[in-house]
Amino acid sequence: MQGSPNLKKASKGTVVVENFRDRLRLRWRVRGERYSLSLGLEDTQENRKLAEAKAKQIESDIAFERFDVTLAKYKPQITTKYASVHETRPTQPRMTISQLFAAFTEHKTKTVSPRTIKQKYEVVSKYLASHFDPKKSAEFVTLENAEGFVEYLQQSMSAATIKIYLCLLNACWEWGRTKQVTQYNPWKELQEQVKVSPKQPPKPFNKDEIKAIIKAFQQDPHYNHYTNYVQFLFSTGVRTGEAIGLQWKHIADNFSHIWIGESLTRGIRKSTKTNKVRTIPINAKLKELLQLIKLENAQPDDLVFPSPEGKAIDDHNFCNRAWRRVLEKAGVEYRKPYNTRHSFISHCLEQGMNPVTVASITGHDVETLYENYAGLVNSKLTLPELF
Repeated sequence: MQGSPNLKKASKGTVVVENFRDRLRLRWRVRGERYSLSLGLEDTQENRKLAEAKAKQIESDIAFERFDVTLAKYKPQITTKYASVHETRPTQPRMTISQLFAAFTEHKTKTVSPRTIKQKYEVVSKYLASHFDPKKSAEFVTLENAEGFVEYLQQSMSAATIKIYLCLLNACWEWGRTKQVTQYNPWKELQEQVKVSPKQPPKPFNKDEIKAIIKAFQQDPHYNHYTNYVQFLFSTGVRTGEAIGLQWKHIADNFSHIWIGESLTRGIRKSTKTNKVRTIPINAKLKELLQLIKLENAQPDDLVFPSPEGKAIDDHNFCNRAWRRVLEKAGVEYRKPYNTRHSFISHCLEQGMNPVTVASITGHDVETLYENYAGLVNSKLTLPELF
């Protein structure tokens, strides 16, 4: 094939891989128009596989009416003396799909909790290994291959779970591009296509329910130790891990504000969910609570809300034992402890607090706050009279 072009005629929607002046070129027809794309790659067996993967991508886009007539989506990226268009970046030695995702997972262990690695990354790795040929190169995964993987996942899981997995795969292939392991990312487009049905948020605790819960904790002989922790959750809207990890050094000496920048879950201390720091102002009632529970010999690194044994609260045990029992005793419909945050936000907005202020206190993205709590925002949009 090195000497002359492949003269096979391209039928409608079929992309032909051919040798043109010792370089690989793609050629096809769409709606009567002829297209060609020079890849600038030598005609070798491995490069043929890469060209065929690119051809499959174009064919899939034609079939599903998402073909990019500008060809920008399919062009490689660096100009060389051999290519009439832009050539792909040189890549590192090819990695299989499993090898790439394993390397990406190892990279993420620096910033992601072991629990998340186990529950998400390792699960995705197992699904990849069970679906794809173990020898298949990550570089040659086409959109058609990716769509097949999604169809495989749809047999056993919800769209919401698939969306999460696609986010990880998209991030993995983007990371692979920075390492020059992959060139084309088929997961990005699929991630945008998977639609998740909106989920109604749990019903917030009303004021009477909140009072009943706090009172029930106070009166419970087994779990009254957690009363201050529960009251703090309802009073600030912090995430449970943020309250569990709170130390006295995070609270101003004059009890004017609280610094929230860390979270503690199952013994692992890390940054907040959004990796952003925020400051919460302390009102008179909250100040009184914190002053009351701070011991004279309290050290900066001591936990503000330790367990009865003086250790960090185990959120799982607290939920299944103390929280569930006390809510039943109080006659309150069960909702998870995290609902204290949803309740705080709901009550703040219902009382007319500025959504931007609420977002600042709770560490929410303002756009997300409007999206999830739009019905509770009292300030309706109006057209101002400027003159």
